[in-house]
Amino acid sequence: MGWKKTPEEKQAIADMKAADKALHENSDREYRAGIRDETPEYLRLNRIANEKAAKVPRMFGGTKRGR
Repeated sequence: MGWKKTPEEKQAIADMKAADKALHENSDREYRAGIRDETPEYLRLNRIANEKAAKVPRMFGGTKRGR
């Protein structure tokens, strides 16, 4: 059984992936710089990533329950 994604779901998934990528790139950069604490930038990007994931159904990798 295949689930068809709506255009809105496709956009939400793309937004979530972009936010995750930005968060991970920042984390890698900070780790290489020796930063081991949560910086304001990390917290900002993490909040955005969580907000984007909340708009994507779990079946597509997000945290939203149901469709």
